[in-house]
Amino acid sequence: MKKSFVFGALAVVVLTQAGCATNVKSLPLAAAGGQSSGGVPVYFGQQSHPAVKSQLGGASYSVRIARKVSSPDEACHEALAEAVQKLRAAARERHANAVIDVATRFHSTESNSSTDFTCGVSPSAAAIAVSGQLVVLEAN
Repeated sequence: MKKSFVFGALAVVVLTQAGCATNVKSLPLAAAGGQSSGGVPVYFGQQSHPAVKSQLGGASYSVRIARKVSSPDEACHEALAEAVQKLRAAARERHANAVIDVATRFHSTESNSSTDFTCGVSPSAAAIAVSGQLVVLEAN
């Protein structure tokens, strides 16, 4: 009887935890769309940009959003968009006209790619951390 109860309790714990793991995803930036829209251009990784006139320091933000009913990829794109908005807001506050060398991260998995970004997604949420350098670029 005790063995059945213990086995049953263990089975309940395993079943309730199944599917709760967070998956680390690498997704294309192109699908996220509009990295240079929003007034302050954002350059991921080593994307080319005009010459740097002055550096104003770095900024980094973490974003975690509820998944709602969206797909994992859509949730990651939504988290990226919110994180990029935070970088842009920091740039405006510090009178920068661009954010360069933007990297994305989820825990220890980091990407400073100019084509992909890294995001963590679970059944309930998507999370991402972004960092970049706030700069004043020379006008074209």
